[in-house]
Amino acid sequence: MGWLNGYVALVTGGGSGIGRAVVKRFLDEGAAGVGVMVRSQEQADSLVGEFGGQVAVSLGDVRSGADNQKAVDLTLARFGKLDTLVGNAGVWDFFARLEKLELDELDRSFDEIFGVNVKGYVLAARAAAKALRESGGSMIFTLSNSAFYAGGGGPLYVASKHAGLGLVKQLAYEFAPDVRVNGVAPGGTVTPLRGPESLGKQDRRLSEIPNFQENIAGVMPLKMIAQPEDHAGHYVLLASKENSRATTATVIQSDGGWEIRPMR
Repeated sequence: MGWLNGYVALVTGGGSGIGRAVVKRFLDEGAAGVGVMVRSQEQADSLVGEFGGQVAVSLGDVRSGADNQKAVDLTLARFGKLDTLVGNAGVWDFFARLEKLELDELDRSFDEIFGVNVKGYVLAARAAAKALRESGGSMIFTLSNSAFYAGGGGPLYVASKHAGLGLVKQLAYEFAPDVRVNGVAPGGTVTPLRGPESLGKQDRRLSEIPNFQENIAGVMPLKMIAQPEDHAGHYVLLASKENSRATTATVIQSDGGWEIRPMR
């Protein structure tokens, strides 16, 4: 018996990294099914290959309201309800400093980074709102240590994650008492988080940075770098009506102790 027996969830950006770890953990915890929104057919095929009929996979762009609605509708058609929305799709700016960007680059990359990291969450929340009110469910958004601190990216990424923090609080306010809205803020994690297409970095991945794992582990108080699975239990807790029914407008920081750096 798991914490999410009979639950139905929808995870955006669930084809890899933290999103995929959440899909797997929800199913391991007894979820009846998980809708997954991904960008590529390759990711879709991989998910169906691993999880079969337990997942309902939708191809789309989180910046599209229609694609978000399609993902919600497919999940409802396949599994009959929706208990939890996990907004997880994201893009990282590879520490692109403001003065290193030309104005036209800044214009394009702002639209892409805020489009994926903020607009994508807003659209997913709107598309899922009716179903979640009906189920008395919850929303969970993937944030970052950059939602609280500087230095985890460039100004566009850090600002987008701070915006996500505000979104969690405002949506919790608007949806109470029917729907709980929370977040999880991972720190450095071995995940294929991609760069912005607008900066020509769409084929670069966070986990492929030279010495990334060693450098992150070396500065963290826990002396480790997280794997995607290390965060998944927090999503289970926040999704569970039995175990977090009094929790909303809260973000669980799963960042290895970023706030207490440096160690003496």
